[in-house]
Amino acid sequence: MKRSYKFLLRPTTRQARALGDMLDDHRHLYNAALQERRDAYRHPSATSVRYGDQSAQLRDIRTADAEGQGRWSFSSQQATLRRLTKAFAGFFRRVKVGDKPGSPRFKGRGRFDTVEFPKDGDGCRWDSTPDDRQTRVRLQGVGHVRVHQHRPVRGRVKTVSVKREGTRWFVVLSCDEVPVEPLPETGNTAGIDMGVVHFATTSDGQHVENPRCGRRLADELAEAQRHLATSPTRKRARDRTKKHRDAARKVAKLHAKLRRQRADYHHKTALALVGSYDTSAVEDLNIAGMTRTPAPKPDPDQPGTFLPNQATAKAGLNKSILDAGWGQFLGTLADKAEKAGRRVVPVDARNTSRTCPDCGHVDGGNRVSQAEFGCQRCGYTANADVVGAANIAFRAGLVLRSAA
Repeated sequence: MKRSYKFLLRPTTRQARALGDMLDDHRHLYNAALQERRDAYRHPSATSVRYGDQSAQLRDIRTADAEGQGRWSFSSQQATLRRLTKAFAGFFRRVKVGDKPGSPRFKGRGRFDTVEFPKDGDGCRWDSTPDDRQTRVRLQGVGHVRVHQHRPVRGRVKTVSVKREGTRWFVVLSCDEVPVEPLPETGNTAGIDMGVVHFATTSDGQHVENPRCGRRLADELAEAQRHLATSPTRKRARDRTKKHRDAARKVAKLHAKLRRQRADYHHKTALALVGSYDTSAVEDLNIAGMTRTPAPKPDPDQPGTFLPNQATAKAGLNKSILDAGWGQFLGTLADKAEKAGRRVVPVDARNTSRTCPDCGHVDGGNRVSQAEFGCQRCGYTANADVVGAANIAFRAGLVLRSAA
């Protein structure tokens, strides 16, 4: 099993400065490689520059800039070039299938926050004592940086990444051969219906409260963003005033706080569900499609005007779904289930809240309101979210039986 571990770094002032320099130099390398590829494409000969060509130039670049690029790990610089190659691969794939291409862009100071070391021991070294009381990570050009290791690392460390979030630094370890730590069997199975009034509802009738993290911080975040919009600035990013930089730092700090609150709630909720049920059935949701803005509807009788498309109401629903973070939660639930030897079964999400669990009748009129379900054929009534969770559990049973 593969797992990732994320720990807070506690660098000294000199090490923090070196980490910032390392990030900047890797960003410059990424941007220079992108510029070279663009220039080659625009050249009359339309030549192509690939990863192998740019990787072969690294030795000369490091020799010419020994005090800059030459300080850092050769392997981490190769990983940065592969990152650009991956961005171009995604661009050409989207062009091929007709999606919005989104060509690779130059990275500004706030859009390049991670440096990857592809192999532990090559430019980096994870050093941990057996009792995990004194842990450090050695980074080429930076030194031995203290790590706040809040939990033990299992398995074999494969790659090491250094990440900046605001003013804090983290190390991310990707490990394989991580042993499964199975929990005792409970004999319980549940369907889980995601919602916005209740964050989740189980088929046995339990409701999980929606934390509404974004709504709780909405006023404070809106005020910080207004302050940022009205703070004095100049056209060039490096000439921005101190007041503008402080306002931007405040907004970033609030967004980081929101991410931590949401992730903490997801982890705690997923852990409780994994501990209570051997098998959890969830809807296979297309969240990107569910939160897409409605397309405008031209009025055939009045050219240049549009018919109502409920965009305002849809915007409120989209905001609630994104605030709940369904996708992140379902990923966290699957990860914790795998670690505990549990099972998560995705099922078809169509008509789960419109199907009567008693007679099987499917009708949009069965969903009387957001919270009430009433079958138009047999008269069965129940909470709509519980009905949806029961149908999810039933479909999961069919899936498991067909796979047996």
